[in-house]
Amino acid sequence: MLKSTLNAFTDINGVARAAAITGTIELANLIPPTVTYESRGNLLIIGEAEQLLHVADQFEALNSVTLLATDSKTCETKTAHTLYYSQSITVKGYLGAFDVHCRIGHDATALDINALETNLAKIAIGRQCFDIVLDMTATGVMNVEIPAAGYYAVGQGSASQASKKRVAEKLATLVEDLPSMIGTFDKPKYFRLNPDLCAHSSRSVKGCDRCIDACPAGALSSDGIAIAIDPYLCQGVGTCATACPTEAISYALPDPQITQNFVHSVLARYKQEGGQSPTLLLYGDRDTAVVKKALAVLPTSVITIALEELATVGIDTWFSALAYGAHQVLLATNTTYIPATIDAVLTNELTIAQNFLTELGYDADRICLFDFADSANFKCYEAALVDPIETALTGTKREKLFTVLEALNQTSPAQPTHSAVAANAPYGSVTCKTEDCTLCMSCVAVCPTRALHAIGDRPGLLFVEQDCIQCGMCETACPEKVITLEAGFNWDWQTRKADKLVHEEPAACCISCGKPFAPASMVKMLTEKLQSHSHFQGEAIRRLSMCEDCRVRDIFEKMEQDPQSQTRV
Repeated sequence: MLKSTLNAFTDINGVARAAAITGTIELANLIPPTVTYESRGNLLIIGEAEQLLHVADQFEALNSVTLLATDSKTCETKTAHTLYYSQSITVKGYLGAFDVHCRIGHDATALDINALETNLAKIAIGRQCFDIVLDMTATGVMNVEIPAAGYYAVGQGSASQASKKRVAEKLATLVEDLPSMIGTFDKPKYFRLNPDLCAHSSRSVKGCDRCIDACPAGALSSDGIAIAIDPYLCQGVGTCATACPTEAISYALPDPQITQNFVHSVLARYKQEGGQSPTLLLYGDRDTAVVKKALAVLPTSVITIALEELATVGIDTWFSALAYGAHQVLLATNTTYIPATIDAVLTNELTIAQNFLTELGYDADRICLFDFADSANFKCYEAALVDPIETALTGTKREKLFTVLEALNQTSPAQPTHSAVAANAPYGSVTCKTEDCTLCMSCVAVCPTRALHAIGDRPGLLFVEQDCIQCGMCETACPEKVITLEAGFNWDWQTRKADKLVHEEPAACCISCGKPFAPASMVKMLTEKLQSHSHFQGEAIRRLSMCEDCRVRDIFEKMEQDPQSQTRV
């Protein structure tokens, strides 16, 4: 808790800050959904033989200890533990359910390259899986940045003497802690998934992969049709939700709207208490101790708000804070800890945010990463970008972001009309080579946001730029390859929200009843492609120029006049 530290400041900004942070009620999920782990304390230790035999006896408090050596050296040391050897190991799973497959020698004392891959737990302890894995290898067996619960990679990068000392310290801690990892444990389910909003795939057409690329824990996967999230592997860093442009995945602990409402309430209370020039500093819970030290030298106008993880909020929350009266938004993180994937997601979001600011003519560092080492030299902005919005914004995260950008643009020095954005940004438009478009509507069928949609009463294609997330499915699905994505941001909110006519053409009228039934170019294209097909010889080719009802009627009339035609192929 930072309460005692906050109350130590007696200037007007310090008093206002303490009242705002400690006096604002933070709503959260009262009973969040959870997943349950069950561990019986069956431990697997992986590493070099000498290492394993040195540490094995220290874990006698656990139910069982299995040793899996990665080298083929013969070890003379006597041990009560069976020592298995393998250089081909795969580990998958989580606390209580680690599936370990490897190639082991038939005599369990030497590497046998001809041995079949086998379930080690079944051989070693007569169960299907291990409960806990202690990985002492220098490179790590599980290749994820944030390991699953129950997996402890203590040996990575252990070549130097200092690293070996750190390994010894980690082992000493685990000797004390691992016996407590026996039993049943509940963990929050950090996310919500709404497949109806997902832009990953439609009708076997691949689209957005942003969430999969953003997960440092390997919890997200795709079967080519839909995204799946393993709640047991999910560590709640929130990067998937931040990267998702449609909110198909949203953070649930707490809900992003609750976080934004809290930010709004804190800034409003700070102003009400007489505070001036507020700067918002967002940080992850693990950095609380560092924040506490930084408060001693930071200006008292810096308002700190703790998040479960820094990456659980993104560009919409940052800009909303500016709209609520923050003069600057600082994203404080421990750069020595942050995994590369989380860093990439934050950097991508920050690049987009700062590009918007500079295009508007504002300083890019109104939203920026903050290094705690710079605390003593930090200077606040004295002026806000816009007059604070009185009520908290609502709607989707895109709607909230666009609302703030419109407000900023109204008084911006630059008054941009169109801005370039990063190629992977979820903003932009589409172009169409209309001379080759047949209005088959394949693009409409796969568009996850209805940015592309039909006119309805006549052949034509409409586009709403604000709804386009640049997933690329329309471009992939187009059989004529006439659609191209164009990343960018249109600052004219009226045209960005309006239906734009992409292509329209006269309808072909049925040669039998006269009813319009399809785009004329499509009928022409089909006629040209199918005129040599055996099913469309003679009078049958005329059916392509008929509506559905007349086409069926014509087929049955032909069958009635010539019954033998049914037997001819």
